[in-house]
Amino acid sequence: MSKRPLLIIILAAGRGTRMKSALPKVLHAIGGLSMVGHVIKVATAAGAASTAVVVGPDMDNVRDEVARLDPEAEVFVQLGQNGTGDAVLAARTAIEGHRGDILVLFADTPLLGAATVERMQQAVSDGAQVAALGFHAADPTGYGRLLTQGNGNLIAIREEKDATETEREVDFCNSGLMGFRGEHLLTLLNEVGNTNAQSEYYLTDVVEIARTRGLKVTALSCSETEVFGINSRAQLAYAERQFQARRRADVMANGATLIDPDSVFFSHDTQVGRDVVIEPNVFLGPGVVIEDNAIVKANCHFQGIDRKSQAGVRICKGAEVGPFARLRPGVTIGPDASVGNFVEVKNATFQAGAKASHLTYIGDANVGAGANIGAGTITCNYDGFVKSQTEIGAGAFIGSNTALVAPIKVGDNAYVGAGSVISGKDVEAGALSVTRASRRDFAGWTEKYREKQLRKKT
Repeated sequence: MSKRPLLIIILAAGRGTRMKSALPKVLHAIGGLSMVGHVIKVATAAGAASTAVVVGPDMDNVRDEVARLDPEAEVFVQLGQNGTGDAVLAARTAIEGHRGDILVLFADTPLLGAATVERMQQAVSDGAQVAALGFHAADPTGYGRLLTQGNGNLIAIREEKDATETEREVDFCNSGLMGFRGEHLLTLLNEVGNTNAQSEYYLTDVVEIARTRGLKVTALSCSETEVFGINSRAQLAYAERQFQARRRADVMANGATLIDPDSVFFSHDTQVGRDVVIEPNVFLGPGVVIEDNAIVKANCHFQGIDRKSQAGVRICKGAEVGPFARLRPGVTIGPDASVGNFVEVKNATFQAGAKASHLTYIGDANVGAGANIGAGTITCNYDGFVKSQTEIGAGAFIGSNTALVAPIKVGDNAYVGAGSVISGKDVEAGALSVTRASRRDFAGWTEKYREKQLRKKT
């Protein structure tokens, strides 16, 4: 049976008090993206026609994050913390206006994959009126249990506090994620009561209600890791480890070499080409693209994307970066270009074959093809009020310990002598520019100076 239009409701109202943070739980990041951002990303990848996010009162920062990531998503407020059933009902208008299937996801399960979401919808499209996603837990303590018949039909979801001793021995546990034929959801939710240990309205109660109405209810299974919920800093760290392990495996499977995989850290959107080599202790922030045959040497930090400009970092084909290089937002290192040790680059482009081998800062600049930047060179791009641009022409040679005071242009094939401060007037193509003072030597000065200082001591 073909799939119907899909509405995904993401529950994001929990503040996560165990996180001990002023930041709502779902804004804490995994791989450089908020937890709610991961789930929004999965909803999009799974083909959701519309997305609704339920937040708590005074969660304007969560609302802003949702708007940034998915401007079309609707945001609803759950005024009271009265359980998952109550949270879903907060999105009542979205449910009423939808004609198709509905999935309920949680914003604190960032490891969920789009393929699993698609399987959930497929189960509903194939005839189940209600579908619940579960997992077999190594230790089921604390989880609700999925109680099934031999034919795989789901009988009930029992919270542990309400379960019998026999039911607690079941290791098939509830993830909380559920799917519905949209035309049934509101009717089922309206019948949910709060006669339970927590006096809350459990979404899971719709299973037994649906069965009493003769509706088909089924359960699906996925790995425990995929639906791992985050409620503490320790769990956040665990999820980060799982995310990084997946990304490292994907990168290597697609043809890149990681010398020490466990010491390389990726973001959710990192792109790595084939025959790339990444050495140990490298951090890649959001918005980083590394093209084929590039080399990233040890101990590099790529800060990644700037939210305002949306400018990231691109390492082009055959380029070499590091060791100990820092690349900030808005950087492109062109084909076969080289940025070496202790070089910082920000909002700048290195054209093909350009080099800055060591101990250099290049900011708000364009470095022409084949240009060479000597050690200790800086572009003085900020005067305390305005950031200005430096243009370094193709084939130019910038001597060591040079300060280029922006705005300034060094023409093609020009030379700048070591130790110069270049400001005001541009350097013409093919010219030599030097600003050193004349050298003066004072014979015998050292001995006289020492004698003078020794007399002061006595």
